[in-house]
Amino acid sequence: MPQKIKWWEGRKLIRVTDDKVKKRCSSRRKRYICLDTDPVQSPAKREQKKNKSLGSITMLKQIKILTFVMAIAAITFLSRIALNQKSNFIMNILTSNGLLSDPKTTEKAGGMSNMIEKVSSAAFTNTILRQGNGIFFVETTGRMEPPSLVLCAIESAARVYPDRPVVFFMKGLGDIMTAEEDSRTREHFPTLYSFHNIYIFPLRMNELFNQTPLMTWFKKVNPEKERYWTHVSADACRLALIWKYGGIYMDCDFISIRPIPNNLFLAPEHAASISNGVFGLSQFHPLTWLLLEDFADNYKGEIWGQQGPRLFTRVVKKWCGLPVFITKDDVMCGNISYCHPQRFYPISYPSWRKYYEVWKDLPTFNGTYALHLWNFMNKEGKTMVPGSNTLVEHLYQKQCPSNYDYIMKKQKNSSVTRST
Repeated sequence: MPQKIKWWEGRKLIRVTDDKVKKRCSSRRKRYICLDTDPVQSPAKREQKKNKSLGSITMLKQIKILTFVMAIAAITFLSRIALNQKSNFIMNILTSNGLLSDPKTTEKAGGMSNMIEKVSSAAFTNTILRQGNGIFFVETTGRMEPPSLVLCAIESAARVYPDRPVVFFMKGLGDIMTAEEDSRTREHFPTLYSFHNIYIFPLRMNELFNQTPLMTWFKKVNPEKERYWTHVSADACRLALIWKYGGIYMDCDFISIRPIPNNLFLAPEHAASISNGVFGLSQFHPLTWLLLEDFADNYKGEIWGQQGPRLFTRVVKKWCGLPVFITKDDVMCGNISYCHPQRFYPISYPSWRKYYEVWKDLPTFNGTYALHLWNFMNKEGKTMVPGSNTLVEHLYQKQCPSNYDYIMKKQKNSSVTRST
């Protein structure tokens, strides 16, 4: 007959056979304490065995924790090595592509985080403008609420060139590094927000002028002593933008009517003066480099137009001579088109007030690509007034209807507020 021994189950003492003990010990080891010899173990022995078991469990837990900590430390160490290698790889690529001038200088300036912040903004800009077909507008003041004419100029360009990026560079804007940040920025400009091809980027002159003849000039000039700094700095920015990216530059008082058929063009106001208010050149065009060099070498900021129309006129004259317009057709200078003055200036600057007058018969502007409203001449502060039936109102209605509707709605809300 099988030997019977005593077996503890919780606090209940039960009798089982050896075979049953083996079976239950092997199947439910965690709930039972197997007794090998003593039929009934004393409480002291049970406590001793329990403490020994708990000690083993505690040691096992400590080993697991130590192993886990060492694994985390090893992963962290390897991750840092991989990140440093990746950072160096990225910096080398960016340097080779001209996005960073000197990795050592960047490291001293604030490390990888500052480098990523600056490069991300530059990289995002380069991505948008990589095809060299951008339409550029520049705001060199710190204002963040541009007048309606500026917004109309940008909207009209976005409508006329739906497949090209229309970029507004603003001095007062913070860095934009992602598409989400660009989208949030455009929310501040409700009349422009719905256009997928409008981008608003910060204007950083020290970065824009880097690796151009303008950097030496920019380091020497004192903006506080410059009489026409807003205009002179805008003259410099447009040249640097066209040099680095290629595309079309327009002043913020040009309302686009129809697409310009040529990518390489200049816009003379008349045969003896080449305007810099609108022009188009390819990336790294040699003419742009000559303009950049002359800007820095012959800088005279106290003379109005010295860095603008006068600069363009004297450089282009040496490049291939001034145009002679016999008909209303454009004149070619190599592969660059001299656009007839009617393309952009059907209303000349002495007659700028005509835009703010009522016309009996509205002009069609056939053959005109964009209209210059000569805002610099507008010392009286004339603006588009809804319901005035002026020429500029008709231009707003047709070329920038979103802006016009916004002004109308704002005017109605203002009238309601005054009446209450």
